[in-house]
Amino acid sequence: MRIQQLQYFEKIAATGSMNEAAKQLYISQPSLSQAMKELEKEYQVQLLYRSKVGITLTDAGREFLNYARGVLDQVSLLDERFGTKTTHKQIFSVSGQHYAFVVHAFVELVKKIGKEEYNFTLRETQTENVLNDIQNLRSEVGIIYLNPFNATVMHRLISERNLEFIPLFYAKPHVFVSRDNPLTKKASLTISDLEDYPYLSYEQGETNSFYFSEEIQSTLKHKKWIQISDRATIFNLMAGLNGYTISSGIISADLNDDKIVAIPLEVDDYMELGYLKRKQIELSPIGRDYINLLKQHIKNFGFSIIGEADETTR
Repeated sequence: MRIQQLQYFEKIAATGSMNEAAKQLYISQPSLSQAMKELEKEYQVQLLYRSKVGITLTDAGREFLNYARGVLDQVSLLDERFGTKTTHKQIFSVSGQHYAFVVHAFVELVKKIGKEEYNFTLRETQTENVLNDIQNLRSEVGIIYLNPFNATVMHRLISERNLEFIPLFYAKPHVFVSRDNPLTKKASLTISDLEDYPYLSYEQGETNSFYFSEEIQSTLKHKKWIQISDRATIFNLMAGLNGYTISSGIISADLNDDKIVAIPLEVDDYMELGYLKRKQIELSPIGRDYINLLKQHIKNFGFSIIGEADETTR
């Protein structure tokens, strides 16, 4: 096994294409293909599924990639310590449902460890995509929520994908509205208070099941319902249409959320927010840094991290 082979393998996994990887590596496609065949022969394992539509990793390939990245990170540390000019870029990806605290921790991560060369990815995406991204190692960490309604189904799906869910904190449901919304005159809200206002939710694509909804109380009927795909749009519709959505209550003024207000919702329900990772694969140092920054940001809003203190917010 050569370090170069691991670099080639990482590039193939990132592009999903042997031809594209060869172009980016400035080598011929036959040479790249031969290097991968030799790597598979050496370890007597199939790392790649090859088809006319592209390249995908096998289960063994996804596990191998995690170890390969660990080796390449160590090579990068050696290069940096002993003055080698070519260094391995720091790589990290996180996928999550649409939460400001996920973005805030990501920003702090880049500020903390971002060097001259890095390749970080933040995917705010649909719930099923979060599960798939972690399963396929497109992201190392995924952020989702569970509650009594979706927990049974979600735990089954998480287990089927060989993932694990690590809870971070409990949150009571809050209604997000613009500061100009008449609902801000109330200290708390009931479901009936919301009837005449447009309900805003994140669309979930083809898997548009209530269990995949990012909003708690997802089975409620609404007279006015608008589905959108990103946080910027949902904030615009809160301001422009007096719309509302239901979430954790964490708003980040540092990320231009200062025009949004969170009002407690009077329902017997809660959100258990946490992160996903692959089973039996430890987080990388960057992944652990991200989770620590996430925990610190959550604690700054007065929430207790599960396992570090009494679960008083449940």
